[in-house]
Amino acid sequence: MSHMVQLHVNDQAYQYATEISLPQLLKDLNLPAKGIAIAINQTVIPKTSWPTVRLKHDDKVLVIKATQGG
Repeated sequence: MSHMVQLHVNDQAYQYATEISLPQLLKDLNLPAKGIAIAINQTVIPKTSWPTVRLKHDDKVLVIKATQGG
């Protein structure tokens, strides 16, 4: 029996049928991989690790977009 996987991305809830990869989440949410930083459960994930990260039920994902200017 499979359970829905609920993720929280920038305090918004999303549901998936199974665990998904971080790159798949970015694609689903139409987020560019450039110019962003990601933390999962308050731990910053190095960009080199993104392809291997699997998101699990109740993970809290924070997507931070870099801004230019000052």
